[in-house]
Amino acid sequence: MPPQDTVLSAAFPKLIRFEGTLPEPERFRPAADRIIAGDPAQSLQNLFTSSDGRFTSGIWAAERGTWKVVFTESEFCHLLEGIIVVHGDDGSHATFKAGDAFVTPAGFTGTWEIVEPARKYYAIYE
Repeated sequence: MPPQDTVLSAAFPKLIRFEGTLPEPERFRPAADRIIAGDPAQSLQNLFTSSDGRFTSGIWAAERGTWKVVFTESEFCHLLEGIIVVHGDDGSHATFKAGDAFVTPAGFTGTWEIVEPARKYYAIYE
């Protein structure tokens, strides 16, 4: 009989690790008309996309700056480094530091302010 790991790998899709050799990051910035302050250069290492394209997950990072956001997707974030302040257009605000986890629901509008360079794991459902 084959080892248990062999049986599992034949029956289940490949697991995705968020460490080790990762893809080269894609680098980008928010659209110029959305930037409020600073130069929030960002990078993205998408590590998984579901077959229907509606679920993605990976690692995101950003430099200091503030920009307007409009979420069409729901996103789970686990902050690994830095400080982020999220301001809702409804007047709400929350500060997140390394170790914090939160969800930004679809329909959220406001601003993201990167106070200290940030890095996070993300899981997005569109």
